[in-house]
This record gives sequence, C-alpha cells and structure tokens, in this order.
Amino acid sequence: MHEAEVELTIPFHDVDMMAITWHGHYVKYFELARCVLFDKIDYNYLQMKDSGYAWPVIDLRIRYPGPTVFNQKVTVKAAISEWENRLKIDYEIRDSLTSKRLTRGYTIQVAVDMSSEEMCLESPAILFEKLGVQT
Repeated sequence: MHEAEVELTIPFHDVDMMAITWHGHYVKYFELARCVLFDKIDYNYLQMKDSGYAWPVIDLRIRYPGPTVFNQKVTVKAAISEWENRLKIDYEIRDSLTSKRLTRGYTIQVAVDMSSEEMCLESPAILFEKLGVQT
C-alpha cells in the first residue's frame, strides 16, 4: 500500500476558545499528508497538471472519535486504497505520543482531462505508472 505520514503540532490559530481544533481544519491536515504522499509517489499537483490531468476532490468524509487540542503533537497518515477508476485516499490522525486514534476519513478524487475538461471514467495510465501497478 502507498502511504505517507506527516507530524504536526496543532497551532493556536486552529483552535476555538476551548482550545479544541475547529472541525474544518482537519481538511487542511489531510491535505498536508496527501501532498507528502503525492511527492512520495512522484506525482504531485504540478506533475499532475504537466501530465494533462487535474484531480479534484469530489467526496470527503471525516469522523471525529476524539478531539485534537492546542499544542498537541499528532501524526497524520494518508494511504491510497483505490486507484483503478478513482483515487481514494484514507486518512488517520493519531496522537503522536500515545498513538490513540483521534480522527479518520477519506477523500475521493477523479481524473479530469484538462484538454477536454471531461471526467475520466477510469484512472489514466500515468497514475498506474507512478504507483508501479500493472494495467
């Protein structure tokens, strides 16, 4: 499985008056891990654009079993779980010290041919190449 992790410390500007992370910031944390993952497979957003495809997020799901709080160190993991017809990335946020799972979720992205602006019904060959998967 293709996966990557990033560790971060919850900053003050991401929390509410109770020092709990505002729910919308989790999307940003997922994105940070996703960018590390894309760099790891050598297919980041600039490379996607150069290959002629955009990969917009069309679906997002987040579950919050436990909160993250100001100054907490967390590990955000992103792992590709589907790639044939869409790109599904699963996420998990854990406390870096205790490994307790705090949040999980996923995003779905689809390839869009930038020249025709048409959504692709299957992932383009470049993704399979970057993942080292036979088509």
